Amino acid sequence: MLTSRINFINFKVNSKTLYLKKKLNLLISEKNQIIKSLGKSYKNNFNKKKLNKFKKTLNYRVIGMGGSSLGAQAIYDFLKNKIKKNFIFINNLQANQKIDKKNNYTNLIISKSGNTTETIINSNIFIKKNDKNIFITEKKNSYLYLLAEKLKADIVHHNNYIGGRYSVLSEVGMLPAELMGLNPSKFKNLNLLIKNRAFLNALVKNVSSILHFQKKKKFNSIIINYDEKSESLFKWYQQLVAESLGKKKKGFLPVVSNMPKDNHSMMQLYLDGFENNFFTFFYVNEKKYQKVNNIFTSSSLNYFKNEPVGKILFAQKKATENVFRKNKIPFRSFEIKQRDEKSLSELFCFFMLETILIGKALNLNPYNQPAVELIKNETKNLLI
Repeated sequence: MLTSRINFINFKVNSKTLYLKKKLNLLISEKNQIIKSLGKSYKNNFNKKKLNKFKKTLNYRVIGMGGSSLGAQAIYDFLKNKIKKNFIFINNLQANQKIDKKNNYTNLIISKSGNTTETIINSNIFIKKNDKNIFITEKKNSYLYLLAEKLKADIVHHNNYIGGRYSVLSEVGMLPAELMGLNPSKFKNLNLLIKNRAFLNALVKNVSSILHFQKKKKFNSIIINYDEKSESLFKWYQQLVAESLGKKKKGFLPVVSNMPKDNHSMMQLYLDGFENNFFTFFYVNEKKYQKVNNIFTSSSLNYFKNEPVGKILFAQKKATENVFRKNKIPFRSFEIKQRDEKSLSELFCFFMLETILIGKALNLNPYNQPAVELIKNETKNLLI
């Protein structure tokens, strides 16, 4: 068990953990602003009362790239059953964008630097005259900061010490959560987690196992996801791992595989192909499930009769885990008991701490992404 909300089966690997415990204790105790942003002592740079004028809006757009939008989308998709507002995420460039000209929107334009090319272009395409706008960006003379002033929009300061992929529990994720009708304080659980011995022990053993895989040249980290509403969570995780650890010819390739769909395309490779993979199974218990319609169930399929779809999904997950275990394929498994803000925040904290700790153990800086700047500079050179 990871926490009271999350059942967790760790990798079956015997590896040393003492030095990692020391690194984790140091990480938690040092005055690290990114770690601080995960807990209750971090103060978001927005005023809840000032947001009231935006809460009557039914339609919202989040315009941002990478960590500026992936965290908010993970929250929205994971907790969609609780949210009555409509959120659209504009997080890519398309040659021909479909624009809703009928409805008015509140636009959340998010860019730490204020100069993100794709966000600038999408802001120019999507912002309409009667829209309301909130900009989350650093307070400096960037393109988007100046645009916000020109539009007389609300500006929320993006702290420069929090990179996009670590920003989900700061104003970058919590302001959208507030507008979704969620309670941001329910996401702030690091203070309790670092007092939870089971959580910390699982985290350290987990990191030790992943470092063991690195030595054994297992470089593909594959998510076996049985929850459609968590796909965005693992898109966020993908960026977190790739940008934080993909340096100095090190790192892991994070791959999201959605089940049971990928049983019919990728599973053959996972079970019988190359052996440089390790896996993460993920499942969320739902309170309500659709049931199989008996009218179309033949006598040969009686074991489906009246069964909730969730029970069938869970059986598929357990069956796949059993096959992996028999074939000695390394995996860990998360089973989420309750779909709510607290469970999601525990996952955010676990994955961020895991990634930072791996980076420290590999002598990498988990907070920068120097290679990404090469593409930005080359694109600019081609367009000038």
